[in-house]
Amino acid sequence: MRAQKATQKAIAITPPRTYGTAKLRYGVDWALDVQPHVALRLKRVFPSIAQRAQGRLWLSATPEHCRDLEWFASRYPIAFEPEGALDTLHARAREFDAQVERAAAILDGSHYKPTAVKMALPPRQYQAQAADLCATVGGLLVADELGLGKTVTALTLLAHPDTLPAAAVVPTHLQTQWAAEAVRFLPGLRVHIAQRGNPDYLGASVREGVRSDVWPPDLLILNYHKLAGWAHALATLPVRTLIFDECQELRHSGTDKYTGAAAAGSAAHYRMGLSATPIYNYGGEFWNVLNILRPDGLGSEREFATEWCTDSLGYTDRRSVTNPKALGAALRDKVLMIRRTRADVGRELPPLTNIVHEFEPRPDVLREVETRAEELARVLLGSGKGLEKMQAAEELSAKLRLYTGLAKAPYVAEFVHMLLQETGEPVVLYGWHHAVYDLWRTHLGAYEPVWYTGKETPKQKDAAKAAFLAGKTRLMILSLRAGQGLDGLQAICHRAVFGELDWSPGVHEQCVGRVHRDGQTEPTLAYYLAATDGADPIIMDVLSVKHGQIAGVRDPEAEMVVSKSIDPDHIKRLAEHYLARSAKRGADYQ
Repeated sequence: MRAQKATQKAIAITPPRTYGTAKLRYGVDWALDVQPHVALRLKRVFPSIAQRAQGRLWLSATPEHCRDLEWFASRYPIAFEPEGALDTLHARAREFDAQVERAAAILDGSHYKPTAVKMALPPRQYQAQAADLCATVGGLLVADELGLGKTVTALTLLAHPDTLPAAAVVPTHLQTQWAAEAVRFLPGLRVHIAQRGNPDYLGASVREGVRSDVWPPDLLILNYHKLAGWAHALATLPVRTLIFDECQELRHSGTDKYTGAAAAGSAAHYRMGLSATPIYNYGGEFWNVLNILRPDGLGSEREFATEWCTDSLGYTDRRSVTNPKALGAALRDKVLMIRRTRADVGRELPPLTNIVHEFEPRPDVLREVETRAEELARVLLGSGKGLEKMQAAEELSAKLRLYTGLAKAPYVAEFVHMLLQETGEPVVLYGWHHAVYDLWRTHLGAYEPVWYTGKETPKQKDAAKAAFLAGKTRLMILSLRAGQGLDGLQAICHRAVFGELDWSPGVHEQCVGRVHRDGQTEPTLAYYLAATDGADPIIMDVLSVKHGQIAGVRDPEAEMVVSKSIDPDHIKRLAEHYLARSAKRGADYQ
């Protein structure tokens, strides 16, 4: 009996057992030093911690991680250091709980009531829902299907209290369109379009924060190329809301526009990204985009690569996501992304039909580049230096893509001629190289096409669009990457022809979206004219792989039939393919 009482007394005075420590470093990361068997459990709970990691483990101190770490510590008690670290853990965990609760209420369609806002034209409920969600979580990617009015969604956010002043970063050709939409939905909003690459032309209005008719505006509109030069002014104003239209422009970290976006957003309370195609290539680009919209929403770059990507080394935007559907579900669960299809909101369009036409290109044109292409292919596949191989890869891709476009230009022109003659309906023709445009101009000049490429000024582009919509021409030729967000073509046109191909399926989707969007009353036909030789066969293969990276994230529930192979070395395959075809042609000539 005495022995039992002694044991009970000893248990009563023994301090609670801990399995290690968690030190909060600079308010940003947890440095975890725990017993080996607990470390194994910890890595199961947090996939972002590398499974092979030994010794001290690192975990970013995001609200979500703090919530999970709080739960983990209830099972395996941990000593939190320094003083106040445990309070930080609990505060961020409660912040996460509150955010999840508010977001769930908004996403619950049966009980959700939109925030009352004053707008000249009322937003649709799904637009108000996304605006409310962004106002709740602070940063959101709105990836609604093309043509569902994402600009209005952003303007609805700006109608909320305490969201002004704001800045909208948009493609160059959309600046005037954005300004017109802003004053149409929010009359009285003071809008200023940035005229130069930095705010120096505004003088003291910016430097001294002077309020005038020009500065600060309620809404500043600028393009991505001016973002770096304006970043300091946006951060010091500061803007409360940042809108990034066609936010796939942020998919590459390390660029001036990306650095500018991070700096400009340092003081913003709300950030919204708009794009139906938020990435153009591999799934790793999602981290770059979302890190601007909600810093650390996906953890650190290293954590994202460890948890989601095939390779945790190298550039994030070149990594493939191993399970796009799981990532798509996670982005929704974390309220980082919202995406609604036309079927979801009851705004379905007449059907879209994609038609691929393959044909043999002119062999004499490809033969012109044959010798140089073979040299580049052998350098790329040989044992040369890294820089030499990189330069060879870039030149090989560029040359073969150009000469493929030139080799099929007469066939493309003949196909477009046939459409215009037989249907009598307008056509939008997409290309990339100015040398190819020159051939199209020769073959299709009788139709007096208007041009919307990289050579025209914004005013000339607006004039080209106006002429096409007025019926002054039935042919509009656009650059593959010049028409993002362009609206209005659907009123008169439902035929798109791809005379050249892009490496990204997102670019093609954006192009089709110029005619297959709200207001289209006819079934849309998209023709992809692909050569059986040159660069096109490899491009078509790569498009299938990249499509799988974005399709699964956008719609985790959909059935997908895509290539399962992940091929970041597609240029090397282009070299192998070309040498094989070259050898076959050589044998045929003999």
